[in-house]
Amino acid sequence: MTNKKIIDHTIKWIKNIVIDLNFCPFAAKALLKKSVRYMVLNEATTKKCLEALAIELKLLDDNSDYETTFIILPNNFKTFDSYLGLIEKAEKFISENNYDGVYQLASFHPNYCFAGSTNTDAANYTNRSPYSMLHILREESLTKVLKSFPHPEKIPEQNIDFTRKKGLNYMQMLRSACME
Repeated sequence: MTNKKIIDHTIKWIKNIVIDLNFCPFAAKALLKKSVRYMVLNEATTKKCLEALAIELKLLDDNSDYETTFIILPNNFKTFDSYLGLIEKAEKFISENNYDGVYQLASFHPNYCFAGSTNTDAANYTNRSPYSMLHILREESLTKVLKSFPHPEKIPEQNIDFTRKKGLNYMQMLRSACME
């Protein structure tokens, strides 16, 4: 599959699920402003992911035109456990390189499963993406947006309630449609 197709699937997922279902009430602005960067890493080892993370953090440091970056990992970290190991190392990398408070990671995976949840819980689809990915967010921008959003602490709970009301089949269908 081409990188363009992988990015197209990701954009469709962001538009049709993240934005249209209002999972992230500030994603639409970044997409409309074309301030989202997409980077596909086809052969992703942990080392290569951390190298890509370093490059993307530097790029964000040097270029305020980009609000956020998705590092998309279409061929690796297929199991959720291996992906969680990568997230742990990526978060440690951010801390060790003095990026705490500057950037944060959001995690999305095709088999995302919240702690204490079952694999068939529709709520997992709030974080189930077409591919494994690391999403880098500017904390300053998040803080600014969240100040103007009423009750931002309720966003995860509202998303979970919504997905459970819609049900597993509905959420599976929506995500599958992003791959067409």
